[in-house]
Amino acid sequence: MAGMVRLMITDTILSFLWVWSAVIIRLIVNVALGLSFNGYASEFVRSFLSVFNMFVFAYLVKLTDGGAYNPIAVFTSAVTGDFGSFVFNVGRIPFQIFGSIIGVRCILVIFPEIWRGPELVINLHQGALTEGLLTFTQVLITLGLDRSFHGSFFWKNWINSVLKLALHILGSDLTGGCMNPAAVVGWAYALGAHSTKQHIVVYWFAPIEATLFAVWTFRLLTSHPKPEKKKTN
Repeated sequence: MAGMVRLMITDTILSFLWVWSAVIIRLIVNVALGLSFNGYASEFVRSFLSVFNMFVFAYLVKLTDGGAYNPIAVFTSAVTGDFGSFVFNVGRIPFQIFGSIIGVRCILVIFPEIWRGPELVINLHQGALTEGLLTFTQVLITLGLDRSFHGSFFWKNWINSVLKLALHILGSDLTGGCMNPAAVVGWAYALGAHSTKQHIVVYWFAPIEATLFAVWTFRLLTSHPKPEKKKTN
């Protein structure tokens, strides 16, 4: 019981820090360094800081023995485990949402003119398909890396971070390339858009369905047929 409470508190704190980290990277690139928003230097520094940021949070997840800041991560663990694991991991998602909402609230108090979170610039169905495909790829890659680099923290997280950054860039001009429903809901709640069909379908239903499909696909690709028994005369 104590371990469950600890993880839920940890998830809240990590989600709070995650939304702050995105804003800090933006402030460093656009304000502290004075780089042009559309310049190559800006994109390079932002990409470097993003990969470094994912490494830091991967280390925090390891340090906290399973803490998480993304509902997709705990939902993946939920559908790959038993019923007890499913209930526990799904129960962690509200704490991640709470941490994100509090984080965004604090950001808007301190930086009222800051970026307002990801924006959907395509229609509902295209947005759902985009977030779904990005999440499907992310989950499939993560499961594959967990299987192939079980004992190598550096290489697994290096490959994972670079691939996540590539997926984010692919979707950034369409949906924000989020692949993290908790981070999105923090901004949506602050703007009063958390209960809209657009937010629920694109940033929740599509990633969750994509996660289920990715887990099923991974199991299908990695399952080995049982050897046939030799017939005895």
